[in-house]
Amino acid sequence: MESKINRITDILRRDDGISGAMMYTEQISWILFLKFINDLEINKAEEAELDGKEYTYIIDEKYRWDVWACPKDDKGKLNLMNAQSGDDLLDFVNDELFSYLKGFKSITADVKSVKYKIGAIFEFIDNRIANGHTLREVLDIIDAMDFHSQADLFQLSLIYEKLLKDMGSDGGNSGEFYTPRPLIKTIVDVVDPQIGESIYDPAVGSCGFLIEAYNHIRYDDVEANKQRELSTTELKFLNQETFFGNEKTPLSYVMGVMNMILHGIESPNIAKTNTLTKDIRGLEEKDRYDCILANPPFGGKEKEQIQQNFPIKSNATELLFLQHMMNHLKLEGRCGVVIPEGVLFQTNKAFQAVKKELLERFNVHTILSLPSGVFLPYSGVKTNVVFFDRNGSTSDIFYYEVTPEKKLTKNRPIQYEHFKEFLSVWKERKLTDNSWIVNVNDIKEYDISAKNPNNIEVIEHKSPLELVENIKVNNAEINDLMDEIEKILVNKDV
Repeated sequence: MESKINRITDILRRDDGISGAMMYTEQISWILFLKFINDLEINKAEEAELDGKEYTYIIDEKYRWDVWACPKDDKGKLNLMNAQSGDDLLDFVNDELFSYLKGFKSITADVKSVKYKIGAIFEFIDNRIANGHTLREVLDIIDAMDFHSQADLFQLSLIYEKLLKDMGSDGGNSGEFYTPRPLIKTIVDVVDPQIGESIYDPAVGSCGFLIEAYNHIRYDDVEANKQRELSTTELKFLNQETFFGNEKTPLSYVMGVMNMILHGIESPNIAKTNTLTKDIRGLEEKDRYDCILANPPFGGKEKEQIQQNFPIKSNATELLFLQHMMNHLKLEGRCGVVIPEGVLFQTNKAFQAVKKELLERFNVHTILSLPSGVFLPYSGVKTNVVFFDRNGSTSDIFYYEVTPEKKLTKNRPIQYEHFKEFLSVWKERKLTDNSWIVNVNDIKEYDISAKNPNNIEVIEHKSPLELVENIKVNNAEINDLMDEIEKILVNKDV
């Protein structure tokens, strides 16, 4: 399956309508998604038939994959007579198919339905493949992929993750789509979401945190595709009432919802909205979440109108998102969030006020100091992960500094192994060369930045007499060298 995706990317790179990894990933995504929906519907129709029931298709017959994309003959092979190509194929896709799919969002009021999600996806996406013959090639390759079994779906989810990673590695604005999965897995391991809990990401991007949380709950062993036994009620809750998130950017929203559905979560509660436009005051406990996992955008500036939604006003997006998450965490809830280094050490009025509230109203139990280069190539900003619970105030903070043997680069990214020691010591708060504990009473001006006391360079202070003796030794060595140079020059003149 991976080799087929690689063939498709090579084909799309040559199309006049495609430029860059972001665009070819977007185009592969919608085609893969429609093939996936087709196979999903076939599976459900077969299951209904076995139960003596009739399945109601989401997609009308004219717009099903086996009719418009790759019609088959009696032997199950591509019916070349009915398979459109060139301008005919482009006209159908652009003028009919996309118009039909975009209409799904307005047809139904059930926002949890797959039909609504399909409409939400295609509301913000268009076909950008300019050559109908190129599109025909891509359809034929994807048609050969089978998404009927759980193993096939699992393979598809891995491939899609790789596409998103490649798009993130493309740099530029596409960095918003991809947080390194080893870092996400580490954060999820610490927060440890459980079945029956609600999980929220206020800036979901491609939904990496929510998907890793799903894997954490659903699988005993993800790599071996070994699932846990869950009851029908638990599975329904996991699919419909567990995952929540917001995303501001249209393409990020599309990628995120599609990613969730391709991973088997058919009803993710993802909204296309700017999280910061919501006033956080007056929120009821029932509207809060058990777990919050996030790497929100930072470095941006928000207008005065947006700042009015927060008790502590600031134009720094990182401070606004931090307040939002603090306010949306349930009693006894747990949060793990990536924030830039500056939030920890800055001590101006707004930064101090937010950190004062964080330390006094929440238990900031752990801060994970990340090495430079975690988010290369699209950001060189040094970051930390702050873990806090809503179960009392902070008494002391356990710090851990990740120190890879070699400098992280685009081609030598962060790995899960880099977090191995941290994951083995954080819960029991073991002290190592890379970890230490700071009492809240020792924190000055709410500067909670990570300063490893084990790495302080010891300066040897010598007495004046020792300094004089060292100078004499150095001068003697210099005189000896000058004598040798003089002898060489004399001999050379001779």
